[in-house]
Amino acid sequence: MVNTEQVLREREEILAEVEGRTLVDVFMATCDANGGKPALVVKEGDGFRTRTWAEYRREASQVAMALRRAGVDHGDFVALMMTNRPEHVIADIGALLAGGTPVSVYNTLTAEQIRYIADNCKAKIAIVEDATFLDRWTSIRADLPGLELIVVLDADGVDLDRDGVTSYERFMADGGEALAGGQGELENSWRAVTPDDPLTLIYTSGTTGPPKGVILTHRNLLFMLGVVRRILDIEPGQRGISYLPLAHVAERMTTHYVGLRFAGTVYFVKEVAAVLETLQEARPNTFMAVPRVWEKMHAALMAKVHATEDDRKRKLALRAIEVGTKKVRLEATGQHPSLGLRIQHALFDKLVFAKIRDGLGMDQLRVALSGAAPISADLLMFFKAIGIEVLEVYGMTESTAVITANQPGQVRIGTVGPPLPGVEVRIADDGEILARGPNVTPGYLNRPDATAETLDADGWLHTGDLGVMDDDGYVRIVGRKKELIITAGGKNLSPNNIEETIKQTSPIIGQLCAVGDERPFISALVVLDAEVLPGWCETKGIAFSSVAAAVEHPDVLAEVQRAIDAGNEHLARVEQVRKWAIVPSEWTAESEELTPSLKLKRSVIHTKYADVIDGLYVRQD
Repeated sequence: MVNTEQVLREREEILAEVEGRTLVDVFMATCDANGGKPALVVKEGDGFRTRTWAEYRREASQVAMALRRAGVDHGDFVALMMTNRPEHVIADIGALLAGGTPVSVYNTLTAEQIRYIADNCKAKIAIVEDATFLDRWTSIRADLPGLELIVVLDADGVDLDRDGVTSYERFMADGGEALAGGQGELENSWRAVTPDDPLTLIYTSGTTGPPKGVILTHRNLLFMLGVVRRILDIEPGQRGISYLPLAHVAERMTTHYVGLRFAGTVYFVKEVAAVLETLQEARPNTFMAVPRVWEKMHAALMAKVHATEDDRKRKLALRAIEVGTKKVRLEATGQHPSLGLRIQHALFDKLVFAKIRDGLGMDQLRVALSGAAPISADLLMFFKAIGIEVLEVYGMTESTAVITANQPGQVRIGTVGPPLPGVEVRIADDGEILARGPNVTPGYLNRPDATAETLDADGWLHTGDLGVMDDDGYVRIVGRKKELIITAGGKNLSPNNIEETIKQTSPIIGQLCAVGDERPFISALVVLDAEVLPGWCETKGIAFSSVAAAVEHPDVLAEVQRAIDAGNEHLARVEQVRKWAIVPSEWTAESEELTPSLKLKRSVIHTKYADVIDGLYVRQD
């Protein structure tokens, strides 16, 4: 079991290392030591534009002085609504240097959702990407009297003569002028920042109601960075790729903040579709992905293997994957692979897997992470078999990203690892996972009621997740308290367990939502993978014109039924899916069935497809 004395000792050691420091101190120290080294990289045309740490500091300082000239003072909030690009993190640090607090806003939010967040934090300045984003902000401007200025990065087609709107170019020019004569003011503003000041405000994705603004302090983050230094192989100058929303804590932690602490080089990707290309160009040392990205990578890789025209190479690759997976599966169940199997795997690693890793751009990868949602054990075994050990971690925004984590060489597939050094974790009587430590938020902005519901008087964070912990402290997630399906027969079931079990049985199933609350049995809504389906149809000799047309094809319907049946074999009888329906349109954050981190918004799905769900329970005598 977890040694509480050891946990507390580790906590005090890490806190002592960061005592009195802020992220701004860390940023300045990193810039001092690495001024000419690459910090921020973005593709422009056929090449790349690289900013050094010295350039990063200069531009962030310009932003800071421009913000101060615009009225931002200690404690004011600055809203950022941009894609993943260097200016996003430059503005983020600039806000901190000015004494303010940056608030990144999901790009997919509607004007009304933006209004709620900007009003909740009383944002004084907003920095947005282009005219499209600007339109959403200007449409709610009358409802935000405290919003004094909107800055537009790409100002083509923008009327800059209107009140309260300026271009980023003009904004930076003003900041440059102010910086020339205001170095003392800049230093005073950032040195006035304290460890308990807000570092950022991250709004939850709102799966269970209006989003809540989670306050994360400099102390929260620096403690977490101290933990990262202890458990991961992070080296100075490491390369990472920023492509997940910077409004999400996982992306902020793995590229932005870790990059600042370890003088990393971050490559920015605006579109998820460009991630594979950037992987091949950047050759990252660390890579974080939500399960859906790992799923798509696996599906694309297997589709490529099956499409290999050379019969010998195709069979060799499939045999290698079979051997690798068998070895990993034996190890995962505590068994020892035979010498022959180990030798075969080592040979295949040189002949096949090294080429796969090189083709993916993961040949120099030291740390691979998965989080934000559960990932299937089979997927983790597949990647470990080809030489990529994916570390599944667990946490939430309120815990500064992580509570438990599998560590290199100590992975237990099917668990999310043991508690982080210095973090206490226990399982409540009702099965809820509770956590306590310096990584836990002090609360939600302007929401004392919600804070009291989440943080108890003893400082325990009530995660809302259900789990079990083994004798070695490894935690396994069972489900989410508010998402449990309670059938008409009174059985409490985890929908996620059902979904992950079935999804992994077919490459053409992109999303699956199990339903059955207060119903006599479990049913499911199925979404086909629009990227994988065309290639799958081609291999089956099915003419493909659109996803909507393909869902009517008998062979596609038969494949979904086969997948449902295969998944049901691994589920208890009460969990098995008895009826299902294919939803012909893809679920995305924009269409609102998914959060920006690609988790299911169950309340939206249940409402949007209520008629379809009801139809699954109509008796057909």
